[in-house]
Amino acid sequence: MNLKGKCILVGVTGGIAVYKVCELVSSLRKQGAEVCVAMTENATKFVSPITFETLSANRVVVDMFDPNREWEVEHVSLAKKADVCVIAPCTADFAAKLANGIADDFLSTTVMACVCPILIAPAMNTNMLNSEAYRANEKMLRNRGVFFTEPESGMLACGDKGAGRLASPSKIEDEIISLLFPKCDFAGKTVLVTAGGTIEPLDPVRFIGNRSSGKMGVAIATAAADRGAEVILVCGKVTADASDKRFERIDVVTTKDMYDAVMANVFRADIIIKAAAPCDFRPKIVAGAKIKSDRVPVIELEKTEDIAAAVGKVKGDKKLVVFAAETENTESNAVAKLKKKNADLVVANDVTRSDAGFDVDTNAATLIDSKGSEILPVMTKRELADRILDKICGD
Repeated sequence: MNLKGKCILVGVTGGIAVYKVCELVSSLRKQGAEVCVAMTENATKFVSPITFETLSANRVVVDMFDPNREWEVEHVSLAKKADVCVIAPCTADFAAKLANGIADDFLSTTVMACVCPILIAPAMNTNMLNSEAYRANEKMLRNRGVFFTEPESGMLACGDKGAGRLASPSKIEDEIISLLFPKCDFAGKTVLVTAGGTIEPLDPVRFIGNRSSGKMGVAIATAAADRGAEVILVCGKVTADASDKRFERIDVVTTKDMYDAVMANVFRADIIIKAAAPCDFRPKIVAGAKIKSDRVPVIELEKTEDIAAAVGKVKGDKKLVVFAAETENTESNAVAKLKKKNADLVVANDVTRSDAGFDVDTNAATLIDSKGSEILPVMTKRELADRILDKICGD
């Protein structure tokens, strides 16, 4: 599993099983994750912070009042940064703190500020694990949506036998991955996504373009990567954040550039999703010098390359998804586009809507294929991205 672009917060509390977490941190980092470790004071009695600093390549924080801390409110910034927070090993004491809202050190305040999924890997004596107090705290945390990796049974450090041993690092890692990627239905697939707008120069200063932000395309690329796909992102002019290191990103400028990039990579892909808004026209002649503003030029346009149609001709059994950004007759125009481009699915949306047009974070679309249409309500572009991918999987 490629964990590039993911930040995992590992909270380490005081138990003999701390040494096992070294293997977990090392493995997560080898898979490309950014791993940030926070320790309780008691945890440092078992393994030195410098061990985790070496394994994670990040500073380990223990003391809330560390004089070398960053200028930001660090426990809050780290909580915001994390995609998953895992507490391993989690002692009965720390579980009680979380259950009862006690935040009296760096780790407990950080975890309380987390909005990402929280995974607890308990490790303690069998009698402690089965105690009424611990079970009540565990139930309270589960009811709040906290996830647990069940401890294993065997010989404990105290000499007792029974449940209470920290789960294996590989099991904890599997749980982390399942939280990061709830669906891995695109594992083994390569998805080529186009995003953003292209521009066609009029002269060295001016160009023809459109208001595409690339948000929809980037949302699809992110969703596909989260679901296990290898992603090729052909990226035009975007304002969306397309810096995810999991993408094989190819930057382009003109429609011809995008056409060349797509056609050079189309045979590597299993699924091609044309979410970009390439210019449909370009000037026949591009002025070599800036056109002076004291005259109004007459500009003759010509058609640019039809990328979707070109893919449709060569796609074979690959799946092609196209977008129809319309201002009128949305569904009928989209149905015509589905046939004309030899696409498998068209995502139609009315860009005159304030909640579904260019450069907004929401969209309202109709998914149309040869079997019919499905009208979707307003949702975030990331939610729509997953609905599109669900539709592809269902076919």
